[in-house]
Amino acid sequence: MTSYRLQVNGTAHTVDTDPDTPLLYVLRNNLELNGAKFGCGLGQCGSCTVMLDGAAVMSCIVPVAMVGERQVRTIESRGSKAVPASVLSQAFIDEQAAQCGYCIAGMIMRATALLERTRNPTDAQIRAAMQPNLCRCGTHLRILRAVRRAADVLAIRHQRVKRPGR
Repeated sequence: MTSYRLQVNGTAHTVDTDPDTPLLYVLRNNLELNGAKFGCGLGQCGSCTVMLDGAAVMSCIVPVAMVGERQVRTIESRGSKAVPASVLSQAFIDEQAAQCGYCIAGMIMRATALLERTRNPTDAQIRAAMQPNLCRCGTHLRILRAVRRAADVLAIRHQRVKRPGR
């Protein structure tokens, strides 16, 4: 066992675990952050997606020893200034994108990573960014529409902020 100091959702945590323990297990078992789900354990479904220094990663295949002092964000962090949780949540509700809900935390984290780095993504960029995550209920098109809707809302908000005289 080795001690690791992790920055998760803006809070420092120290955990004792084996170096090859997946980040997902540390989040769920040690830190009791259960938003990221175990789906396949092979990095093929995306239900475990979290953000590592702003990039979407599948936490089931990231050994805790590789995390270091990088910033980990989980669905429990509830969004950011650039992409408020309410915008994505409302878009997913409006598009009825969630069925069973198992994949949604990973989908929202992947969408957040995209929208934080790409202000107004094209449909092709949205599709490419969301492609690694799977929805077994088959709501992929609704999920893509939800991300598009959220991107449009954020673009409108950004335009309002940029107008002179406000």
